[in-house]
Amino acid sequence: MASSALNVLGTPLQTCSMEPLTGFYRTGCCETGPEDAGAHMVCVVATDEFLEFSRSRGNDLSTPHPIFHFPGLKAGDRWCLCVTRWMEAYEAGCAPNVVLEATHAATLEWVSMDQLKKYAVPADAS
Repeated sequence: MASSALNVLGTPLQTCSMEPLTGFYRTGCCETGPEDAGAHMVCVVATDEFLEFSRSRGNDLSTPHPIFHFPGLKAGDRWCLCVTRWMEAYEAGCAPNVVLEATHAATLEWVSMDQLKKYAVPADAS
């Protein structure tokens, strides 16, 4: 299911992940809106290094939380990440790869296209 929003390439926002189901609205897309205080707009491909970094910053994305239907992420999973967390990881040298086709256009208000392109992977890659 694709969103009506645009991605950073100016084309329709593509699905980031249906399994695990991601997105602030749990649509599989990195859509955002006024309720999304964390700006979950960057479609990333998780790495062990990034997951450990996020855990060290107080956001454990690896541990399952069944009550919230969250299976926990593992390396290779795609996830709609908060743009500020991506920037924090970028500045620390451990940013995860990004799927540009599934990253919301509003990400460019915080991150340059050059920064994103350094970590870009093809939409059909894991």
